[in-house]
Amino acid sequence: MTPDAALRRAGTLDRVKYTVRVKPGSRKGPLVEASADGLTVYVRERAVDGAANAAVVRVLADHFDVAPSRVEIVGGHTSRVKRVEVDA
Repeated sequence: MTPDAALRRAGTLDRVKYTVRVKPGSRKGPLVEASADGLTVYVRERAVDGAANAAVVRVLADHFDVAPSRVEIVGGHTSRVKRVEVDA
């Protein structure tokens, strides 16, 4: 196995970071809009007991056409602005 293939397999080369602004409880949702500042994700779920975070993961996974297990919120779990990593 080449070094590039090993890194790609470990998930370090194909991991993309995004800044995401979340709009929980939105009637527009589920929707992803791109802007110069990053992504805005509209979800219908309220920010109660992690429901909005779970919805963000599902919506981003659908948007990027990857499994939800490949989307991870790495920062801002209790904030509306989150740092998200997606394994492509």
